[in-house]
Amino acid sequence: MKFLLTGRAARPHRDGIVAMGLVAAMLPLAVLAEISNDGLIGPGLRSRPAYDGSSAQRTELVPVIRYFGQPFFVRSTQGVLEGGVRMELVPGLHAGAQLAYEPGRQAGNSDFLKNHQITGIRRGASAGLHLEWDQKLGPMPITLLARWRQHTDSGLGAQADLRLSAGVFQGGPFSAGVFSQATWANATSTSALYGIGAQQSALSGLPVYQPGGGLLHASVGLLWSFDLSPKWVVLGSFEGRRQQGDATGSPLTERSWSRYTSAGLAYRY
Repeated sequence: MKFLLTGRAARPHRDGIVAMGLVAAMLPLAVLAEISNDGLIGPGLRSRPAYDGSSAQRTELVPVIRYFGQPFFVRSTQGVLEGGVRMELVPGLHAGAQLAYEPGRQAGNSDFLKNHQITGIRRGASAGLHLEWDQKLGPMPITLLARWRQHTDSGLGAQADLRLSAGVFQGGPFSAGVFSQATWANATSTSALYGIGAQQSALSGLPVYQPGGGLLHASVGLLWSFDLSPKWVVLGSFEGRRQQGDATGSPLTERSWSRYTSAGLAYRY
């Protein structure tokens, strides 16, 4: 038994509600990719809510991908599917710019949205910047990621993430880590996701609701991976996410906690 040692620190999440305390959320396929520098590619399955705060769950195919080149990168292992460029400013500290996939909100995935005639939010993309710091606390690798994302549709606003990851165990072919993340949104983003305008109120029967910006949600999770061979690995994650700020009072929030789980098979290259 030993602490997990990696070249680019483990990347599990840490939330930002109780001084970046532990709130829960289940991430897509962060696992081995978050606790290793290895290049990965493969398929995975993820169970997630129709939207954060929804009582409906859905299962979907997701990619497991991690690639770091010079200067390009692509990854699905830090909460979003993103790619771009980055450079090392000083040992252990990287700065970069990225484009990220934004899943939107599909009304057809939630009976609540359909029954209240709430319009969906189309899938799209965001552009932003990030800083990533990789270090060790004794034998334990840690990663701190600060990321800003502006949706390409200006009406959907901007969000910022702060994510802390730590590798905690490695025994034979099995590895595990923990992570926590907090996400803030400006008023435009929170209103697009959880606001109810006068027109929507008239159609849905829900009260008018105009949220402001601030902390949107905080999460905590566990990551694991198991080496099947030197080239193949099974990996998975479990995360719980709690709504925060004005999102908690929205008529669209059916529950304050959301859960994400994932599992996948990846080829290490």
